[in-house]
Amino acid sequence: MIVKMKKVMIATRLADRDKLLDSLAETGIVHLSPVEPALAVPCEESINKLDRLNRAMNILSSLTTREGSPGLSAQEAADEALNIANENTDLSSRLNNFKQQIDRLNIWGDATVEQFKSIREFGLNFGFYYIKQAELSQIKAECVEVIAPGKPALVAVASRNDIVVPNSAEELHLPEVDRPNLRRQTEEVNAKIRQNQQRLGQLASATDSIEKEIETIEQQQLFTVARKGGLEQSELFAVQGWCPAEISETLAGTLKDKGVESIVQILAPEENEEPPTLIKYPGWTRPIKGLFDILGTVAGYREFDVSVPFMLALPFFAAILIGDGGYGAVLFFGLLLGYKKIAPVLGKEFTHLLIAIGAAALIWGCICASFFGVELYTPLIPVNMSNASRNLMMKISFYVGAIHLSIAQLWAALKLAPNLKFLSKIGWAIFVWGMLGVVLMFVLGGQLNMETIWPYLLIVGAALAIIFESPAKNVIKMLAFGIASFPLAMLSTFSDVISYVRLMAVGLASSVLAQSFNELATGIDFMPLTILILIFGHSLNIGLALIALFAHGVRLNMLEFSNNLGMQWGGHLYAPFSIKKAS
Repeated sequence: MIVKMKKVMIATRLADRDKLLDSLAETGIVHLSPVEPALAVPCEESINKLDRLNRAMNILSSLTTREGSPGLSAQEAADEALNIANENTDLSSRLNNFKQQIDRLNIWGDATVEQFKSIREFGLNFGFYYIKQAELSQIKAECVEVIAPGKPALVAVASRNDIVVPNSAEELHLPEVDRPNLRRQTEEVNAKIRQNQQRLGQLASATDSIEKEIETIEQQQLFTVARKGGLEQSELFAVQGWCPAEISETLAGTLKDKGVESIVQILAPEENEEPPTLIKYPGWTRPIKGLFDILGTVAGYREFDVSVPFMLALPFFAAILIGDGGYGAVLFFGLLLGYKKIAPVLGKEFTHLLIAIGAAALIWGCICASFFGVELYTPLIPVNMSNASRNLMMKISFYVGAIHLSIAQLWAALKLAPNLKFLSKIGWAIFVWGMLGVVLMFVLGGQLNMETIWPYLLIVGAALAIIFESPAKNVIKMLAFGIASFPLAMLSTFSDVISYVRLMAVGLASSVLAQSFNELATGIDFMPLTILILIFGHSLNIGLALIALFAHGVRLNMLEFSNNLGMQWGGHLYAPFSIKKAS
């Protein structure tokens, strides 16, 4: 249920401004809305400080080795960590440069620049040239040595007198640096990186203080935003916001009990206002909140609380997509046994949702008699590659889609009543079932003629959808709007119904993949390898099934169902001001 909201406007003396904000933070029931949003922002210095702390926290929290204590404040430790991280980036770039240079110097071996200089100082002329084989005889020098035969050849020449080489010869210039020197520099850089990592290990001991500093600054920012978001005029200070209707009447008394003399005005939200969304979930539907939290989707204040239909449909869809009781058992019992470790990571609600999905998959697996790709007994609903099985699963998928979509249309109609547009939604609910007949005809070769019910459902549904799409006194205008919007909506309905075939396709693919891994494993005589293939194959299949859950199961709810319901997901969460002023 989406909780009804009231707009509250609270005014007090300017001298009691901070006292009012402190009291609101302690009560934690008013979602503040700034009077001038452009002004309700933290100062730039605070934003930059928080940014540096968060970036330092990301660096230090990933370190497993923590040594000693840095003996620094949180901000000093964060600044040093960022400086070291930047320095390590530069050092790593230098290492890459050294490596490239060393690779290019392989031709010179470990000869050093100093050695070349010593030879020159000794009075010996020498050089290295690329010379064509046919011109080697033209070289005039006391020593000629072909280092690397080829076209051209690399030749070393040396002489106490002048050296003469062919005009076409290309000189290989001596290196400005050498490999031994670069290796020494590489080791120095590596030593510096190791020293920096050791220092980061010491700084990592300050993560607790950095985390507390981040929390303090965030609280200061929220308090600053709340103060700037208010209205100061003369000797008065006022804030505005939203409060659940059921407790809005007690707000004035609550503030008075805290010693704040204020005037509280309570107003109903206007049509052009969008209050924050607070949903009270029935106990058994709370797991679906975990999904909404992950997706970051929030229903609009005037939209629908879809927790009930989502909680009913998603585990059912997931069970068909997973398509195996063994996988359901792994998910169900694995999450139950590892609940204490898994729930803090995934979140309590989302873990409960996965447990429900595991239970649904286990039940569906019992119906299909499929456990890890093995059919243990005669199934009520077989899932295999036979035409009969595929056709049955497709028919089930399409009927499920028609039920799902028509529920959405009827629910939307219920909300629109008594506006005559609700008849258009009823028409679309009927039309969905007529479109089911069209889909069955195209996909499964079903009958679609005047002896079946499908054409009558299409006619009645289309008539209601068109006539009451845009109710108006002008009948011609009303029909024109209805006819203009009908073709695209009709195609969308066809697409929505047929979209549910993904339940069959993915569930069947999961079943076939499980059977294929079983056949692959049992065809090998070496038992350890057989066990390894079975574990790897079924683990991979479970992972793919969970991906399919989000790619397809969530889609059917968030897109097909929600679009037919008219959901825009344009809301913002009720987030009451609930901090204490930092000391």
